[in-house]
Amino acid sequence: AFAKEGAKVIATDINESKLQELQKYPGIQIQVLDVTKKEQIENLAKEIERIDVLCNIAGFVHHGTILECEEQDWDFTMNLNVRSMYLMIKTFLPKMLKQKSGNIINMSSVASSIKGVVNRCVYSTSKAAVIGLTKSVAADFIEQGIRCNCICPGTVDTPSLQERIQAQPNPEQALKDFLARQKTGRMATAEEVAHLFVYLASDESAYMTGNELIIDGGWSL
Repeated sequence: AFAKEGAKVIATDINESKLQELQKYPGIQIQVLDVTKKEQIENLAKEIERIDVLCNIAGFVHHGTILECEEQDWDFTMNLNVRSMYLMIKTFLPKMLKQKSGNIINMSSVASSIKGVVNRCVYSTSKAAVIGLTKSVAADFIEQGIRCNCICPGTVDTPSLQERIQAQPNPEQALKDFLARQKTGRMATAEEVAHLFVYLASDESAYMTGNELIIDGGWSL
């Protein structure tokens, strides 16, 4: 979506094979990166002279209540869903401050402080933390030309979701359950969420900062 608008994109992921699929698109440079590793992030930052928009999207969905969430589940989720954003922002924000402009967009979720969702204990906790992080960064650096917002999707039809559905004892029923909670009768598409990222990165949203933008088809109503 960003490349279509003419942006120079550096796409990062821990999965190199998935990144290779993006190489066919003009304007996209790929870079293998583990966003939980401070040294890798710092090395990448040394290679980038200017950054106008930072999108923090990496995340993991743990299924279960607090009683089904072991310490390692808690630590893994918080490390990937929250600490990685802390590391990315702390590393790249100084470049933005030097430029006196920058735009940070974090991926949160409706399953957070916005809505309590069954079997999403640590996931929801982590995404609520993302909202808090977003507002803190926005408040601290608003006078230095920095904007920071987060996007809160509902259920999005992604390969990750399909994998979780197929992992259930009854995938067909699991799909029906996901659709049953969608008041629009369908899930969001990844493209719809991507368009919101582009909007927040554009000048059209120049007066927006510290916001959590909900895109959930009315699920949180």
